[in-house]
Amino acid sequence: MLRLQADAPAETWVPVTGSLGLRGRRHRKRAIGMLLSGANAAAGAEPRPGSGFAAWAASQAAPLLMRRAAGRVLAWMWKADPELVVVLAQVQEATNQLRTARAMMPMEYDDTEDFRNPHLGVGEKLVVALPQNPAAPPFATYTWDLGTHLVTLQAVGGDRERFGTVLDAVDALARTLRAVEDLPLAESDSILRLPPA
Repeated sequence: MLRLQADAPAETWVPVTGSLGLRGRRHRKRAIGMLLSGANAAAGAEPRPGSGFAAWAASQAAPLLMRRAAGRVLAWMWKADPELVVVLAQVQEATNQLRTARAMMPMEYDDTEDFRNPHLGVGEKLVVALPQNPAAPPFATYTWDLGTHLVTLQAVGGDRERFGTVLDAVDALARTLRAVEDLPLAESDSILRLPPA
């Protein structure tokens, strides 16, 4: 099974994956609260009473859900300010449905630039610092097509004015992302692994 690994500096990022219990709880709650409020604002919904409880409940469940994903999903929050940016990386099987959905994305998603990762090869980077919907949060998406799988990393910001200040750190994190796979010993002699193009 393909899974992801990355090297996120502890002085910059707080991991969601593997941070069970009280560890990182305050950061998780603030980051999830930012994501929920951004999603509600983008959809035109008014903030509702009890949304703080929803963020708390999601912050408690997030590490368990990440653990169940078994390395297919990784997530981090900005340590100095969890509401500034949240990063989510995932690997998905490149099904026909997934490729069709990607091909049907809006035109602004075509405005990508090449982004090189030493482990995954050349991928695409898209930065939308000012979405057309004024209430929508800024984001950056990185994508690598491995043939059988797609690896994506998405950073969602909580502040349009400060989002650009963390993009260099997100770039550095994206360059450490790699896909690893466990191979049975009986098969490893007959499999040749080539580095990315």
